[in-house]
This record gives sequence, structure tokens and C-alpha cells, in this order.
Amino acid sequence: MATDPHKSNTRGLGKLLIVVAMAFAFTFSLVPLYRVACEKVFGVKVDQGPAKGAKAKEAVDPNRWVTVEFGGVVNSKLPWTFHPNTRSMKVQVGKQYETSYFAKNISNAVVVGNAVPSVEPARGSGYFNKTECFCFTEQKLAAGETKDMPVRFIIDPALPADVKTLTLSYVFYQNDSLTDSVRHSAAGTLSSSAKSAP
Repeated sequence: MATDPHKSNTRGLGKLLIVVAMAFAFTFSLVPLYRVACEKVFGVKVDQGPAKGAKAKEAVDPNRWVTVEFGGVVNSKLPWTFHPNTRSMKVQVGKQYETSYFAKNISNAVVVGNAVPSVEPARGSGYFNKTECFCFTEQKLAAGETKDMPVRFIIDPALPADVKTLTLSYVFYQNDSLTDSVRHSAAGTLSSSAKSAP
């Protein structure tokens, strides 16, 4: 018995549309899954952009203050020194503050690093809104270079009343692929300059 090619094409198109819809739904779900993994497993709040900070800034509570402590370490593979310039601040919730961290590349070659933040206690991490942070992008330091890196933040007034102290810490890791890429590009530039020199 011959099959109707029109029905066959319609069925095939229907299956294709279902696959496309499922692929779209899966891709769309990756963003919240990534956010949940970062916040629950690593204690890193992903959506800490200026929008939330601006909203929190409008709700300054003049009667509530919180102590914010700062810490920072480097992974053993990263040849940098790294530490907060200020160890502790007393801040008003809902108001924006700025602090900074110091980093120095103590090696004889360029190095690219990435900082991973965490906030303790973990249940306070969702109320610590960073509006500017060196952890949002890779940091490149030439041999012997030093850098002061700013952090701007706002503590959300919705922070539970029994949380009196928050600790913001960073671990800096070497970004091997970007470090290799930058060094390779630098070596290529030096090689080209040497060849073109009279």
C-alpha cells in the first residue's frame, strides 16, 4: 500500500518542530541552572549587577549597620600576591560602598587570573550585591606589575536581622588558556619585531 507523501511530510515537519522546541527549552534552562549551581554549590551570586544595586540603594536604613570583612588568597599555582586593602568596614544597609584589593605579579612573565568570590554566611550571599567587581572579568598582570582593583557593593536591606557580619572572600586562580594565549601572542610580536629590525 502506497503511503501518502503529503502526510509523511507533515509528520516529519511536526517531529522537526518538536525537536526545535525541545532544543530551545533546554538552552533557555541552562542560564537558571548555571545560576543555581553557582549560588548553591559555590556560594557565588551570579546576578549581582547594577540593577539590583540601584534598587537596594533607594532603601537605605539609617538605623541598621552591618560589619563587612574582606579576605583574599591565591591558588598555589598563581604567582601573585593578593590581599584586601581594607580588612573590615562598618556599612549602612542599602547604601553603596567601595573598597579595593591589591594584586602583584611576582613572576617574570605575564599572567592572566580569574577571581572567584564567596560570601559567608552562605544565607547572606543573596543580599550582598556587587555593582562593580574585578571578578566580573579576567585580570592580566605583566611581570612585576601591581594593580589596585575596586569593588563596589550594596547590602540589601532585606538581609535577615540576625546577620550582623558578612565576609566577602576571593580565591584567585591562574587562567592557563588565556595566559598561554597572551604569552604566545607576545612571543609572536617580539619575533616579528626582531625579523623586521635592520
